[in-house]
Amino acid sequence: MRRLARSLLLGVVLYGAALPAAADGLQPYQMIRSLQLLQDRIADGDHADLPMQTRLLAIIDRRLGRAAPEDFEDPRNLRALLVYGASGGNPATLEKVISNLDLEGLYARLGKGVIHYAAGNLLEANNALKDLKPLDMDEVLGGPFALLAGSLAAPENPERALEFFDQARLLSPGTLVEEAALRRTIDVCTQLGDAHCAARAASHYVRRFLRSPYASQFAEAFIAAVIALRDTIDLDLVEEVALAMNPEQARTSYLRIARASA
Repeated sequence: MRRLARSLLLGVVLYGAALPAAADGLQPYQMIRSLQLLQDRIADGDHADLPMQTRLLAIIDRRLGRAAPEDFEDPRNLRALLVYGASGGNPATLEKVISNLDLEGLYARLGKGVIHYAAGNLLEANNALKDLKPLDMDEVLGGPFALLAGSLAAPENPERALEFFDQARLLSPGTLVEEAALRRTIDVCTQLGDAHCAARAASHYVRRFLRSPYASQFAEAFIAAVIALRDTIDLDLVEEVALAMNPEQARTSYLRIARASA
């Protein structure tokens, strides 16, 4: 059934209106699973899937906007809604749907957090999510919310952000969540002045995600780290990272470091 759902949904993405009934028949949790499958392919270096991700997010947004409150009595659909919110979903859709649900406990906190996050109210979002314990959460929610909580904590509490990013990587290995967590870890390590931490995260990234379409953002973070931490960074680790790049990436990185240093 999961294979059928993914096939139908990817057919909708590829052929637009040709299969509208297929999209209408899918549950939100099936659509989010398809999105995550697509994102994992992107993390592995499938750049062609980026436009499909945009279309798929639009389809999911329309489906969630049409959903009735009773649809979210299925906890799989409720978790899918929250994951959509943690991924930066449409604030209008999130406000509309979540405000009509009677959420309690952890789900109420997560719902409040994603509404604030989507609306750009980052302080309120951080207040709602800063005490999360992702390792105790459902496996569907743990990784995405660890990544979100870490991103929100980073400006004011970088040490806590690193904990969240480590948990995101542990809970979602090999996924776009881990890819993003590694990139953001480099920024936070630089903020903390921890050269070994930054170089180690960069080394992990190049071994696993160098083909990601977001690798240019990694390069920005890596170059900034080398320059900011030039007095303490291990140059052998810098060379190890550069050797894992293709020749053009390595040459560009070294030139940008030299230009900034000059």
